[in-house]
Amino acid sequence: MKKTVIITGASKGIGAAAAILFARKGWNVVINYNESYESASLLARSLSSNGFSAMIHKANVANKLEVDLMVKETVYKFGSVDVLINNAGVSYQGLITDTDEIDYDKIIDVNLKGVFNCCKAVTPVMVNQKSGKIINISSMWGQVGASCEVVYSAAKAGVIGLTKALAKELAPSGITVNAIAPGLIETNMNSNISVEDLNSFVESIPLGRMGSADEIAEAAFFLSSENADYITGQVLGVNGGFVM
Repeated sequence: MKKTVIITGASKGIGAAAAILFARKGWNVVINYNESYESASLLARSLSSNGFSAMIHKANVANKLEVDLMVKETVYKFGSVDVLINNAGVSYQGLITDTDEIDYDKIIDVNLKGVFNCCKAVTPVMVNQKSGKIINISSMWGQVGASCEVVYSAAKAGVIGLTKALAKELAPSGITVNAIAPGLIETNMNSNISVEDLNSFVESIPLGRMGSADEIAEAAFFLSSENADYITGQVLGVNGGFVM
């Protein structure tokens, strides 16, 4: 029986790279999106046309009812949820004095509450199965903080705390919970950074380059595999040595 993975925010970037990798490895892939229907649909059609198992599901991860429906539909169609990858996220750069309540609520709702909602929705399924893996995409800024990204850093730090606490809670049920903390990754999320700033940032990375979405996807696949069965409550830094 094929295993099934739900990947939030999977229409592009890290999420899309993970969807492609898991599909090629023979998994059923649920491509979650909220606004990017065209990208999600194109990805699913591309995978399906190559004989892979993929479906899309629209859900705002900050909305509990929509998340619950996504999990129920996944179980109905595929029979299980073996892995959840909480990848959906939004970024924001600006001084704290320029960050208003609307910005704050959006960042926390998607980046932290969204992770909570998805974890809560899959927990009964995984507990009933006595197996499952949850992988939360945090950020190196959740580990060390970033100037002009106060709320984003706080949300991603919250994801790390949630990961460690939930790992302890679900371990007796045979479920592992881990986080990945990417560094500077070449995705659309960094498209608002100037070339000069990017070059300056890259110079401060020991490995001397940006990471790729595929490298984060590979890390997620490892944590989803049997090779990671004895790993839980950990934060895997994939950042080129920027945070050690």
